[in-house]
Formats: sequence, C-alpha cells, structure tokens
Amino acid sequence: MWNKRELLQLPSGSLADYFFALLRSIQDGLLVIDKEGVVLFINPEYTRITGVTEAEIVGKPLLSVRPNAQLVEVMKQNKVVVGLRRKERNVEYVVDMAPIVLGGRVEGAVSICKGAVEVHELVKKLEKNSKELKRLQQGMNSLSKAKYSFEHIIGAEGDLKAVIAKAKKAARSAISVVIYGESGTGKELLAQAIHNESGRSDKPFVAVNCAAIPEALLESELFGYEEGAFTNAKRGGKLGLFELAHQGTLFLDEISELPYDIQAKLLRVLQESAIRRVGGVNELEVDVRVIAAANKDLAQMVEKGRFREDLFYRLNAFMLQLPPLRARHRDIEAIVDSMLKHEARANGEDAEAYVVEPEVMDIFARYHWPGNVRQLKNVIDYAVCMAEGNMITPRDLPDYIRQEHAERRPASQGGGSLKEAVEQAERAGIAQALKRTDNTLEGRKQAAQMLGVSLATLYNKIKKYDLEEIS
Repeated sequence: MWNKRELLQLPSGSLADYFFALLRSIQDGLLVIDKEGVVLFINPEYTRITGVTEAEIVGKPLLSVRPNAQLVEVMKQNKVVVGLRRKERNVEYVVDMAPIVLGGRVEGAVSICKGAVEVHELVKKLEKNSKELKRLQQGMNSLSKAKYSFEHIIGAEGDLKAVIAKAKKAARSAISVVIYGESGTGKELLAQAIHNESGRSDKPFVAVNCAAIPEALLESELFGYEEGAFTNAKRGGKLGLFELAHQGTLFLDEISELPYDIQAKLLRVLQESAIRRVGGVNELEVDVRVIAAANKDLAQMVEKGRFREDLFYRLNAFMLQLPPLRARHRDIEAIVDSMLKHEARANGEDAEAYVVEPEVMDIFARYHWPGNVRQLKNVIDYAVCMAEGNMITPRDLPDYIRQEHAERRPASQGGGSLKEAVEQAERAGIAQALKRTDNTLEGRKQAAQMLGVSLATLYNKIKKYDLEEIS
C-alpha cells in the first residue's frame, strides 16, 4: 500500500483513478454528495442494493431524485446517523450517514448502505453463533461441574471432623487454600466440597494435575495461547484453564510438581487477576479462586529452593491437612459400607446386597493402607468380583492383603477349638446380615439369601446363637 507521500507524487489523474477504483470495489453501497447536495458518485454495490443507476442520479441534486433523502440534512447538521432503515423501490436496506469534513469545514456527505437481506443474514448468523456459544458454555460448565459436597465425605470423625469444620469456613470466602495429604486421601473431593459450599457453586470447577502435563505444554494449558504462537498451534488459539474456570474454581493438584518458571507466572496471575496467553500481548482479566493440593511438604521445598517462597505464602493462606486412612480406623467400616452400596446399585442390586465378614473388617483395620481411600476402593471392587455370593470373606481379598495379614498374625492363636472358632465366625456373620435387614419375614428371607442358606436354616441358627433380638 502506498504511503501519503507516494500518493501525493502520483499524477492527479492516476490518484483519482486509484481512489475511484477503491470506492467501486467496496462491498457496501456508497453514495457521495458535495456541499451543494449534488450526487458526485455511487458505486456498483449501491446500484445492486437500491436499483438506482448512475445515469439516474449522478450529477443531479439528491433531493430532486429522492425527495425523502436525509443525507443533505445530515450534512447541514454535521451529525452522524447509524442504522437507519430505508426503503427504495420496494427494496429495504440499512444506511449509515456522515458528513465529509475537510480542514474543519463540511464539504459534503457520504451514505453507506447494506441490503436488509444481508443485514438479516448477519443477524441470523450472530444469533446462531450466540446460541452455539451458549450451548458450548453450558456443555463446558456441565463437564466442569463439581460432583461432591461435604455430605459425600464419609465417617467424618476425629481429626477429619476438625478438617471439615475448617474447610466449611474457608468455603465462605475467596481465600486461597492448600490441601495437604497423602495420595488417595480425597484432596479433590474436599476441594469440590469447598467449591460447592461457596458462592461460586454454579460456576465451573476445573481440575488439573500439574504432574500429568508435560512441562513444555503446561504454560499453554494453564494460560492458553494465541493463533500462531508456536508450530501446530490451533487456528484461532486456545483458551487456557484459567479462562475456562472464570468466575469459578481452579483446582491445582500436585502443585509441588509445578516447574519453577511457571510458579512465577502463576504468582503474577494470583496477584493481578489477569493472564497473558502464550504468544499474546494483551492481558485478560480472570476471576478465579485457586485451591491447590500437595502430597509433599511445600515449606520444606521452599527451604530446599524447589518452590518459590512468595508463591508459597500467597497460596498457603489457608492450610488443610487430610489424615491418612490408617489414622481413621473408626471410619473404615462406614466407608466400606458406602462403597458396597454404590457397587450394589451399579450392578442393579439392592443397596444392602453385600455383607462383609467380621474378619475382613479386622483385616482392614490392621492394614496400613499406603494408597488410602483410593486403594480401599480398588480392594472392594476386587472383592466384589471375587465373591461367590453376596458375602465378602477374607479369601475374596487381593493376595497381597491376605499375605500381609497372615504375616502379622501370631503363630498360635490358642484358646479354643476349631469348632468354636467356626461357630464364632458364623454367629458374627449371621448377626451382621440381620442388622442389615428388618425384623420381618421378608427381611429374614433377604438375610437368608445374603448368607446363602435356606430360611429354615437361618431360623435354626438364630435360635442356636440367641440372635432373636437383632433386627
């Protein structure tokens, strides 16, 4: 494109030809008048839209051809008119009008028109795109919905009860939270509960595991990127997780694995409430509540120079420590019961379908659970698959659980015959089945089915072990 100096150096005829060619190529209809109101120019698109030809109008006073035209009045009042609907020869169109000012004086005016059909099509496209955007937003929100609330946290006793109480207080504010705990203790579940208890509960909950994304991609995943930011970048760029979580909560799991250079960029986002996409120039405001989780001591990482001290203090405004499952022996039975009910429903069975032998619960209470609740869930799933009926016994547990239990048991139990041990186990199993059913004929039938015995045998056993009062 020529600059101003180059244009001024062109012969006057060439310059005029250039600009007239430019005006004729514009895809909106153009009409230009001088300060006397005489039409100087119309382009082909104007003729296409209005049906008025050059021969009919150019060189003539506009009002002599079109008495109702408002362009002359716009010029006299030196004002701009936008979006005026007009009709010419039964053809509707939309007009923008403005005076032409040179050296501070009004020297004419220009009318720019677009056919009503084209405008209508543009409006339809805009409405369609708006609906599509809304649909995608709703889909994104449903995908980014937090499923769990505080009611889903089972067996909240002891140390966990205190953690829940603190977490509910944190939910009432926008304070940054760090949840500490071993792998499998339920850190994301607690983060979702905090989100659902907060004023952001109807907004997105976006979770990301910082250790699961390659370091080279982490920045673009968190902050997004512009088109052409790097090789194979998507056309139009990509939203980052902060943008997806706008007005909601971003859960950064295993934040201890965040690379040091990304830590600095995260700190800036938390301080400024704005992000800059990879390859971008402008900052975009974001309103995001950050909840982080770590299975390592961030304070120790700060001392070792592996985690930024300023980011640590920014994130660690509110700290929650989830206890490991081995410290929650009293909760294990309730957790197992909930898992079995969920498994039964998933299999299309009654919620009370599965019964656990007391020895199994004893094994669970003695086991150290390095994988915590996640490991317990896997063990329950395995046991349900292995069980012959609805009674889960020690032989249904994974080999490594049974082997460790066998190694922990004393060499000689002593104190009783094999018959007594069998009867004791049988009594405990029947008692548990009776507790899971009501004291009616239908309830007794269900208990017998759970135990794999006939109803008559069950009644005999109830009498034998003096279990009539259990319902």
